[in-house]
Amino acid sequence: MKWDGISEFVYVAEYESFTQAAKKLSISTAQVSRQVSALEQRLNIKLLYRTTRKVSLTEEGQVFYQHCRAVLDGLDAAEQAVSNLQSKPQGIIKLTAPVTYGERQLLPLVNDFMVHYSDIEVTAFLSNQKIDLVEGGYDLAIRIGKLSDSTMMAKKLSSRTNFVCASPSYIEKYGIPHSLTELAQHNCLLGTLDYWHFKETGKERNIRVTGTVHYNSGYSLVDAALKGLGIVQLPDYYVQKHLENGGLVSILDNYREPEEEIWAVYPQNRHLSPKIRLLVDYLTQRLSKP
Repeated sequence: MKWDGISEFVYVAEYESFTQAAKKLSISTAQVSRQVSALEQRLNIKLLYRTTRKVSLTEEGQVFYQHCRAVLDGLDAAEQAVSNLQSKPQGIIKLTAPVTYGERQLLPLVNDFMVHYSDIEVTAFLSNQKIDLVEGGYDLAIRIGKLSDSTMMAKKLSSRTNFVCASPSYIEKYGIPHSLTELAQHNCLLGTLDYWHFKETGKERNIRVTGTVHYNSGYSLVDAALKGLGIVQLPDYYVQKHLENGGLVSILDNYREPEEEIWAVYPQNRHLSPKIRLLVDYLTQRLSKP
């Protein structure tokens, strides 16, 4: 009796919708509504504010939700602990990652992982937008830079370095900027942002830059830089081989920003899953810099 309505209430609270909670639980909206109402009557407490447009938690509902969420997470953890006894990890992993990093670095390793674990299926959605893992039903996300969501578990996989570079032909024609202020005198090849990241006198700085190229494609920006159209700032996996073969030259190295960390992020109730743990460990081993 004490469990009746708990799952329904938790999902209504998280989705702020009876309809979405019903879809999550694969039951009717009316059944979700009845169970939550019965729960409120049993507790003699109003847990939710309901309007035609929105559902939100009352103050009492907030407190009750935190405890109920912990209970459900504990149940999930118990089920995962039992499933860990299985000798072979299996099932579907749903993950998301930034587009270029996913294509170039991540998914080839996921393919290698699946060669070793043939009973695992992977669904990947690549997007540069930050996706809500719980709402989207994702098991895992790869994120770059500072993390803002403290409710998620996170493990560092690797890091990346942003280089400012130009081709020898551009340098021969226009010279090299030796300070951040001199960037204003150069044609900067821009991506989706109109500023670049640097570190000056121990402090991180964003410098606004301008130029004749605005692409949302790192590969196209590299091509433009190789052809002498301007200066570019891009992560190492775009430019490393060109720096090594002389196609590009690294500049403003004294102002290079600290490395950006690359993280595996996942909901707390996923951390005991053998398939998630195996994949995260596999990525950590393959992506970690020496």
